[in-house]
Parts: sequence; C-alpha cells; structure tokens
Amino acid sequence: MKSLLHRHRELCERAVDPLEIAAGLEAHGLTDRAAARFRHRDVFSLAEELYARVPRTAEPRPEPEPVPVPRVRAGWVLLSLLPGALAAATVTGLRLTQGHPRQSVALGGLLAVALATRAALRRGPLAGPPGTRAWGTTVGTRAGTLWLLGYALLGNGLLHSVLTGGPDTPPTMAPDGPWPTATAPVLALLLSCAPAAWSAHLLAAGARRRLARSRDLEDFTAAARPLLLGALAVFLGALAALLALCGTLLHAPAAYPQALTLGALLLLARLLTTHRHRHAPALALGAAVATEAAALALPLAGRLPGCAFLAAPVETLVAAWGETAVPALACGTAALALLRHAGRTLTRASAHAPTGAPE
Repeated sequence: MKSLLHRHRELCERAVDPLEIAAGLEAHGLTDRAAARFRHRDVFSLAEELYARVPRTAEPRPEPEPVPVPRVRAGWVLLSLLPGALAAATVTGLRLTQGHPRQSVALGGLLAVALATRAALRRGPLAGPPGTRAWGTTVGTRAGTLWLLGYALLGNGLLHSVLTGGPDTPPTMAPDGPWPTATAPVLALLLSCAPAAWSAHLLAAGARRRLARSRDLEDFTAAARPLLLGALAVFLGALAALLALCGTLLHAPAAYPQALTLGALLLLARLLTTHRHRHAPALALGAAVATEAAALALPLAGRLPGCAFLAAPVETLVAAWGETAVPALACGTAALALLRHAGRTLTRASAHAPTGAPE
C-alpha cells in the first residue's frame, strides 16, 4: 500500500474526493482485480483508503470546486455549421454549371469543405484534448474517412457501372450521368457536423455532472451508458431528418441505411479519438474501407477467365438489396464494433475526468 501511495502521491494530494482518485487509478490501468491484491473489493474502496491516508495540513481546505462542465461557445457552434453551409453552396454550384466550370466548382468546393471540416475539429466537443493536433487522428484514419465519404458520393454509381460491364467514362459529377453521384447523403452527412458537435457536447456535459454526483465507479458507469446511447440516438435522429430534407430538395435518393451507418461510424470514431482511443477507430475504419474496396475489386477480378466465382458474392448481395447494401453492411458492422468498444471505454470515469478548462 505504501508503494502504491508513493507512486500516486501527487494524484492523492490534489484530489478533492475519493472518486477523483478512483478515476485516476482507473486511467492508469488499475482494475478491481488489482485492487483485490490490496484487500479491497474494488478500485473505489482502494481510493477511499488512499484518500484517507494522505496527510492533511492544519490549514482549512477550501471547498472543492464543482466539476467543470463544458460550455456552449459561439465559436465552435458556428464552425460546426460551416462544412454543411459550404457543401450546400458547392452542390448549388454544381447544379448551375456545366463542363469545365463544373469541375472547377467541384475542386474548389472540395477544398473549402475540407478546410472547414478541419477548422470544426479544432475547437469544441469534437476537438481532441489540449496539446493534440487539430485532427487528432492518424494518417490511416484520415485516409479511411476520406475514402468512406468518397464512396458515399461515387461508390454506388461505380459499383453499378462495374457490375454492368463498365466503367467506360469518368464521372461527370451529374446525378443523371453515366456514373451517377449521390449528393444527397453526402450533403446530409456534412450538414450533420453541427448535430454531431451538439451530441458530443451533451455526452461530455452529462458525464461531468454524473461524475460529480456518483458515489463510486460502478454507479458512474451505469449512468454513463444511457448517456452514450442517447447522444448517438440524438445524432442519428438529426441525420435522418437531414437525409429526408436533402433528398426532397435535390430530388435524389437519400440512401438511409448507407448514410445512417456511415454517420454512426464516423461519430463513434471521433468520440473515441477525442478521448485518446485511436487504435480502435483506425481498425474499424480500415475494415470498412477494405470491405468496400473488395466489393469493387471482386467483380473486376471475376472478368478473368475461370474467375467468375469471385464476383458471385457481390452480385448476389446487390441483386437482393441493391448497391447501397455494400456500404451499409461494411459501415454498419464497423459501427457496431465501435459501439461495443465505446460502451467499455467512454463509460469509465477516467474518460471524463477534467483535464483542463472546459470548452
């Protein structure tokens, strides 16, 4: 016990209650099984003894400040609206132009949306902890995100072209072209940056309040799990409404299964990334990318002599459920895996312990 106290003395001295010590021990990987070696039933019981063993000065201690709750700031609210606004302007420009001007609008719009998204991830609930990079992700995670969004825009048209003997021409960025683009779901996903930021804010604020009221780690976990599911449900509800709106205004299919599963995957990946869990999002996004890439590659490989069997799984899936079944299956499976992982990591007290000034 003395060695444990010495190792975590700084944590124990600045803690205002045993729960803060328990969250710190949990963040350092100490589990209930490890606490049993010190003859305690769980981490919280061990934290109570450590808190009691810390020497107190004769001076009266100030009243503990309440756990800081993230605040709503106009800066991150406006930045979260920017990607959707620029995407809407780009779609409008594509509808009003033809030929080379259309390509210039597409290029300029893509660059503007990318910069706006980067700015939206610098501040607010979707930003990483203090001291991390703006995107807070690995190169592989960023590449996977760009691929998934690109597939949502062009993938279904390309897959249809591959299965029907093409592609014979490059995409024209027109919804009625030989390689049709799906602008409605991508526009809705970019507009959903604002609901994603609000959902992340609700999760962070609710978790901080529960952290202040919880009596032990199990109590906090039981309260945090509904918060996580509620934040995800709020985001998916807002995304479904945006899909309906964009599909109606653009007179295009909304692709609900594909867009909702992709939105859930991207939100969960970002929530985990902001709490320094980068490995699982990278694996999940990579698996979804590999599945979509394989769905495009297998029909092409099936054109080789004697290799028609390679295209059979993709052809069967598309014949039964349509082209959108491929990304819905890929992103849905990855999102479920991330949700299970988030249910274990984002419901820990250590994930929401204050590390600085609230945003």
